Amino acid sequence: MSQARQLAGSSKHHGTAADAATLSPDAGAGRLTLARNAIIVGLAFVLSRILGLVREQVLASQFGTSREMDAYVSAFRIPDLLFLVVIAGSFGAAFIPVFGDFVTRGDRKRASELASAVLTWAGIAVVAMSLISFALARPLMAVVAPGFDSDTTDLSVDLMRILLLSPIFLGTGIAFKGILEAQHQFTLPALAPLVYNATIIVGAIWFAPTYGIHAVGWAVIVGALGHLLVQVPGIIRSDLTFRPSLSRQVDGLREVARLLGPRIIGLAAFQFNFIAINAFASTTSAERVSALNYAWQLLMLPHGVIALSISTVIFPTLAALYGQGKDVDFRRTLDRALRPLLFLSIPAGVGLFMLREPIVAFIFQRGSFDSRSTELVATPLAWFSLGLLGYSLTEILTRVFYATRDTRTPVITGVITMILNLLLCTLLIGSLSHGGLAIALSVTTGAE
Repeated sequence: MSQARQLAGSSKHHGTAADAATLSPDAGAGRLTLARNAIIVGLAFVLSRILGLVREQVLASQFGTSREMDAYVSAFRIPDLLFLVVIAGSFGAAFIPVFGDFVTRGDRKRASELASAVLTWAGIAVVAMSLISFALARPLMAVVAPGFDSDTTDLSVDLMRILLLSPIFLGTGIAFKGILEAQHQFTLPALAPLVYNATIIVGAIWFAPTYGIHAVGWAVIVGALGHLLVQVPGIIRSDLTFRPSLSRQVDGLREVARLLGPRIIGLAAFQFNFIAINAFASTTSAERVSALNYAWQLLMLPHGVIALSISTVIFPTLAALYGQGKDVDFRRTLDRALRPLLFLSIPAGVGLFMLREPIVAFIFQRGSFDSRSTELVATPLAWFSLGLLGYSLTEILTRVFYATRDTRTPVITGVITMILNLLLCTLLIGSLSHGGLAIALSVTTGAE
């Protein structure tokens, strides 16, 4: 499924980043605010991951580990690359720290101008690259899945051209998510992934039996649009003014561009890992691409609940504390985030490893997903689960670098691990098939 993860209000929300950042994390009110936000995001992640599993259950029942599912998974790779590089890159690491500084100082005018300019430029970039990718869909698919037969390649190309709409809608939704979370508004951003997943579930249940896997592709587009629209009320109530702007003289825009360059390289390197694994898997026997995808989705349940929920909440706080020079509070906040992460990730990974086959069978084995599919998914899940701690630590520590505006270190490690992943995939696929690809990704993430 898409690596454009389920990332991510009230009446007039006055608890902005400025309000939260002025509080020491040791202050009672600050602790309560952080805990409340963590609970909101954590519950939303639990619900989102449950819906995500239901979504995968429905898809597994309908398509199993089939040619159609292989094509569907492969069709996501280029849209994911565009989404992660253009939108997640600009808003996750580059935009939020600069935007948060303006909000912290109470400068709503400059915050609005910066958000308008970044939204405009990012929107133009993602639309342009989506159009180019649409035109080059077939040669791109030859890179993503070189081992597919002609029929599966044709299906993948059709699906990819549909899914290229998703970076536009989902990207805008993630942009709104970043703007709201920078002001410590977490409710609507937390609801957005629920809408996204629920829409895909409805499309798969009602329309896929008649229209096949194409119906699921269109359900993804409708879900991405819903992900965007559910956050619009929060944006309207945020006291920020948005209007298209192509100005390059906006305060903070140069700083965003400076931070963005290395981040794009780092994100592209990470996403190329998945493209490489997809390409290698397509050269083995059929069903391996979708089997790896199901295993990854199972891993993302504990990863989302533990690592993503914690990192989402602490990132704006860490960025604000760093901007104010509160190094002691910064370290204490990070320490409070790492302790529960370690406490939860280790047993979750061990449990997933020990119970991998019963878990896969219980969740997926029905309809078109048979016992053979269970075996195919359990193999990579074993190796993915042993990397859960590494994935979780990377999620937190990478955001620490971005909060301190150090984008170079994650880029250097990302490029090195991409090269290592390619080498390990080449060495392991011959003897271990798709299980070797899971080992490669887990080892390289742990090394990172």
